[in-house]
Amino acid sequence: MRILVLNADYPRFLGWLYRRHAGLENTDYATQMAARNASLFGVADFYSRNFAALGHSAAEIHVNNASLQAAWGHEHGMPVEAPEPANAKTGTMLPAWLQRAVTPFKPVLRPLARKVGLSPRLNAQTEAILLAQIEDFKPDVVLNQDTFHVDPALMRRIKGVGNPVLIGQIGIAPSRGVDWSVYDLMMSQLSATVDFFRRLGVRAEVNPLAFEPTILEILPPAPATDIDVSFVGTVSPDHRQRIVLLEAVADRYDLKLFGNPPQTLPATSRLHRCFQGEVWGADMYQALRRSKVTLNSHIDMAGREAGNMRLFEATGVGAFLLTDFKDNLHTLFAPDREVAVWRSVDDCLATIGRAIGDADGRAAIARAGQARTMAQHTYRHRAAEILGFVEALQAAR
Repeated sequence: MRILVLNADYPRFLGWLYRRHAGLENTDYATQMAARNASLFGVADFYSRNFAALGHSAAEIHVNNASLQAAWGHEHGMPVEAPEPANAKTGTMLPAWLQRAVTPFKPVLRPLARKVGLSPRLNAQTEAILLAQIEDFKPDVVLNQDTFHVDPALMRRIKGVGNPVLIGQIGIAPSRGVDWSVYDLMMSQLSATVDFFRRLGVRAEVNPLAFEPTILEILPPAPATDIDVSFVGTVSPDHRQRIVLLEAVADRYDLKLFGNPPQTLPATSRLHRCFQGEVWGADMYQALRRSKVTLNSHIDMAGREAGNMRLFEATGVGAFLLTDFKDNLHTLFAPDREVAVWRSVDDCLATIGRAIGDADGRAAIARAGQARTMAQHTYRHRAAEILGFVEALQAAR
């Protein structure tokens, strides 16, 4: 079976990647793809390598990496205009007050935002290159992990190229008012999102996120734990509960935030002094390993469900993770045995205090969490689950 995985990267990551490797944008497709995967950012090639390990032909396409995609087009004889530099600013930045105001309504507003150019989308050239890649690879299955750049309208065009099984993967509240029926299957780590699609008559299944064990063979040796408390991730209007937590932690502990201050964060916020800048891929994993305590707080829209990437990244590299309690957390990790848990801001503060002074206790939980991740939450496990879904879909055709 031939499986093609579609994904997209943060523009800030692409800017970092191409600044780090001077002249990379002028190299061939294979060289650029190798540099992208070697960064270990996001899911890199973790899905395709595990589909391949299970006996299938698989590849990844990073649909919004203009330099990478242009290289493919050039190598396949397509007329390609020079793309903008990877670090160029794109899109329209909404005022901070408007970003805060529209946050609760994003699922409804996304289709309108797309029409007026406020939502990420591929231009005509990158769409043409993507469709040419579909024709060239001839996939039996297309797994789309970026439903913004590759929207249902574009997926219908992809469906017309050989009629592959179409699977979408989404971890946030899906856009409302969109026809998702082109997909044979939608997957999410959140059961509420799965239920949303099922109510629309679209087949959907829970498929959690994961960790790639080969990362441990690539990373440098584990650094000294010289950070008391860290948080690695985004702080935005979508993370109001997270901001409340982090500000309380910053009042009492030496908190290190690995990310960039958002435009919407008030100038008076005590979090500004905590920001260390963004870390990507291997640097991010090392920041987790440097931390005596690394925090997790889910995005607001996750509600009562756990399942974000940080759960698996932190436990996978053997970090002591203190995460917010969710109703389904026990289905992923044993609370207070494989991950430490906080149920309120005060509870979090008290747990941090105890954990910082208890190296043996932290180590025991970190070892147990890593063992659980290796036993049940690797990309090999997820690839096998997806193949099971595909077999059921093909049998029903």
